[in-house]
Parts: sequence; C-alpha cells; structure tokens
Amino acid sequence: MTVSKRISLVALILMLTSSYISAQYSMNVKKQHLVTIAALEAKGDLKALQPAINNGLDAGLTVNQVKEALSQLYAYTGFPRSLNALGVLQQVVADREKAGTPTQVGPDAAPLPQDYDALKQGTEVQTRLTGGQPFDYKFAPQTDYYLKAHLFGDIFARTTLTEPEREIVTVSAISSLEGCEPQLIAHVRGARNMGVTDDEIHAIPGVLENTVGATEAWRARKAIATVYGEQQPQGRPTDGTWPRGEFNSAYAQYFIGSSYLAPMDAANGGPVNVTFEPGCRNNWHIHHKCVQVLICVEGRGWYQEWGKAPVELKPGTVIAIPEGVKHWHGAARDSWFQHLTYMANVEPGSSTDWLEPVEDAVYIKLP
Repeated sequence: MTVSKRISLVALILMLTSSYISAQYSMNVKKQHLVTIAALEAKGDLKALQPAINNGLDAGLTVNQVKEALSQLYAYTGFPRSLNALGVLQQVVADREKAGTPTQVGPDAAPLPQDYDALKQGTEVQTRLTGGQPFDYKFAPQTDYYLKAHLFGDIFARTTLTEPEREIVTVSAISSLEGCEPQLIAHVRGARNMGVTDDEIHAIPGVLENTVGATEAWRARKAIATVYGEQQPQGRPTDGTWPRGEFNSAYAQYFIGSSYLAPMDAANGGPVNVTFEPGCRNNWHIHHKCVQVLICVEGRGWYQEWGKAPVELKPGTVIAIPEGVKHWHGAARDSWFQHLTYMANVEPGSSTDWLEPVEDAVYIKLP
C-alpha cells in the first residue's frame, strides 16, 4: 500500500469514528434548538441568535417556549443578556408576521394555585436537582432564598418548559460561560437528576460544536466526562481570536488528524491560518524554490527538521523554514494549535514534495 493510500485510509477511519461518536447519542430537534439558543444567549452573540431563533420556530418551538428559556437565563447570565435576547426574539416574531411566516405562539404557563408556597416548592425542586441532599447557602442567606423561592420556586413552577428542558437550557448556557466549570458540573449532575436522559446529555456537546463553537462543546464534554467518570477530552480548542476556517480536505491525505484552513486575504498575499486539532500533524515534506514562514498564534505545537531535535511552538514563535529542508509541524498531543503561514522568496517552479508520515513512536514521546 502506498503512503498516500495508507494516509487516506487513516483519515477515512478517523472520519467514520467521529461520525459514529456523534451519531450514537440522540436528542429531538426541538431540544437541539433550545441548546443552540441558550448557548448563543449566554455568549451574547445576537447576530447568530436571530437565525437560531428563526430555525427553532421553524422546527416547532413556540414563541412562549423560546421566551421562557430566555427569561429563565437571566438567573444564570444576567438581565442584560436576557433582555437583549428577548429583544431579538421580539424582532424575529415581528419579521415573521410581516413576511406571513407561520409561527406558533403556544400556551403560556398554567396559573399557580392561590396557596402556592414558592419557598417550599423551590426547596423541594432544588433538593431533587442536587440528588436528594438539601442545600443551604448559609454564607449568603438572601441568595439562598432567591435561589429557592424565585429560581427553583417561581420560575421552575412555570409549565411552559419541563424541568428536563430547563436543565438542558441551563447546561447549554453555562457551557458558553468562561470560568463557571463548578456550576456546569453541578448542573450536568442536576440534569440527570431532573430527568434528562444520558443520551440527551451526551448529545449537547455535538449540538454546541455544530452550531455555536468548539470551545463551548469542549467545556460541556469536560463537565460531562467528570460527572460520568469518562475519559477527559484532549486539549482546549482555540478561543476564536483567529479564524478556524474550513476542514482541510484538499490536503487531508497528508495529515494525521483533522486540520482547518482560513485564508486571510491570501489572494492578495495575505497569510493562511492553519488550525490543528490535538494530535494532528502533517507529513514530512519539502518546499522547493521558496521559504515557508510559520507565525504561531494559539495553542502549542511542534516543528522538526530532519536530523534535528523538535522545537516547541508557542504563541509568538516564528519559524522560517529554509528552501529544500525536510520537516514537519503540527499540534501537541494535548492542545489545539494555530499558526499563520505564507511563502517568501518564491521562485518560478516552486513546489512541495509530500513524504512519509511522522511515526507514532516518535510523536508520542513529545511532551
């Protein structure tokens, strides 16, 4: 088997494995849209939220269900983001009405009984959410009251969304918040306790990755793995400062793992941003009649010239690869990695020879 065919086979196996992992968990379409809407509200990405709400309404969510999700989230993301998102929903509904697009308003919450005790009900709901153990925030008694009486009492009592749907909304939103890992882990546990199925919980990261972002999906996967005692996801995705671009299908046969290309005005001489997932690296290769320049901008990676020791790549590292030198570069095993690249001193007839892959036995020894 030739090198190129062997690499293509590896790429195909990786692609099929990834598809299987995504397909083995299920969540109905309406809940998937709740995941996306909640996460975008938490990010404050109003531009992306508008089509996401439209898509959710097209898929059968009612206006009142979306309104309920965005209203609930003020308790987790703050009034400013909640009110901004409700404004987007209001505009979407108006635009749909003007265009004659069918939109289900849906029923509002059922009225509460006159003797309803929000504190008592909220305490019961919070106890179920935490797995049967009463939780009292004695350090801040007033906050404890707000949590019990208002969030888990007044809000959770509203029937527009079910308790499992509310926890799907909460987990999805907190996955979009930096530095809230303890709360995210607690709500993944709470989601299980409130009736969200294991399949649905494990489906959340895939929805986030497809519709919101890799970092949000990574946070969710990490929290889910902690709760379920599963293997932690490798590395942390790049934070979006530099564009990820599209899957690098044209050169996939020369890479182990997945890479992505984002041309940055390359037609006019600008660089290309290359993103490597953890463990991804390209084959040994040689550039003829040109010098390749790498400018490392995110994550951690490696560069190696034939016969020399590997060089660690970190943001700010610049590598000018001499013409005719056999080399490879890529991500570390535990980190996403991005570098800008462009060609300098290009002469007529410049070309690239793609050679054998970097041996696993060599690569896995790198820290």
